[in-house]
Amino acid sequence: MYDSALWQPSANLETLRKRARLLQCIRTFFEAREVMEVDTQSLSLASMTDPHIEVLTCEARTQGQNLVYYLQTSPEFAMKRLLCAGSGSIYQLGKVFRAEEIGRRHSIEFTMLEWYREGLDHWQLMDEIQALLKTIIKVVGLPEEAQLKGEVLDCERLSYQAAFLRHTGLDPLSCELSALQEYAHQQTEYGLQETDRDTLLELVFASVVEPAIGKHQPCFIHSYPASQAALATTHLNEQGQEVAARFELYWQGMELANGYHELTDPKEQAKRFAEDKQARKHMGLADRQFDERLISALEAGMPECAGVALGVDRLLMLLTGQQHIEQVIPFAHRRA
Repeated sequence: MYDSALWQPSANLETLRKRARLLQCIRTFFEAREVMEVDTQSLSLASMTDPHIEVLTCEARTQGQNLVYYLQTSPEFAMKRLLCAGSGSIYQLGKVFRAEEIGRRHSIEFTMLEWYREGLDHWQLMDEIQALLKTIIKVVGLPEEAQLKGEVLDCERLSYQAAFLRHTGLDPLSCELSALQEYAHQQTEYGLQETDRDTLLELVFASVVEPAIGKHQPCFIHSYPASQAALATTHLNEQGQEVAARFELYWQGMELANGYHELTDPKEQAKRFAEDKQARKHMGLADRQFDERLISALEAGMPECAGVALGVDRLLMLLTGQQHIEQVIPFAHRRA
């Protein structure tokens, strides 16, 4: 039976006022730093190859052809093409779409803030994110319970290796696969038959490490295993081990942002896309052609830069003390 109350917003009006202040604060922050706002397409003829992200599609007929368009999971590829075209530092604040299960922290449509800073590395970008968070908290505020706990605004920084060792006792860069399988099984009842090291690391990180970090102050996890570099460059850590120039930001056990010292090598990027395609085939997922226009743009030359994507709805959940993402979106899920 139709519920006549579904016309009402899923977020209360006070939360929506804070949402408006948050969006305005973000734009003011970047305007003061002369970072240009861009507004790239939501539909594209190409999509991500990442085996861990699924997309929504739609069809359109043009010039006698039926074309499949992908709703963008991130504006990343389009923004990088702009960087290659000489845009300079840019940011985008808008909707993205992912075909994932709807839950407390997940929605198929959500608001993402993504920005790229020419001439900065991922360490400097972490500094800027901390400055943005401090500015936002001054404008939007924190829930009373966070103020009573005395939330620290300075962000902690931990390497992936250090966080793993602290909360599991295992060294993710050197421990035996059998030890990782056994630990994963002890914690989750899965893992004994899994032979992919990164799958096991991600399982343990999500179930054990992630809930334990960033409880009283935001925490950057950096220097991921090189095999998890995604679209980041790699470098050697202090022990001479290859790691990714990548970070993720966690606060109160929730992932807020994912950033990179961006990969600019077109050959390496094409190689990683091909590896993604092979992984998708191995996992029985639909094949996806990688975005050749991004490769062409990288061949033309992309400036050295760092970039990050931040979940705006999740940040607003923390700023308002809400427990479900639908409580910070005007019309979520069944109300859309």
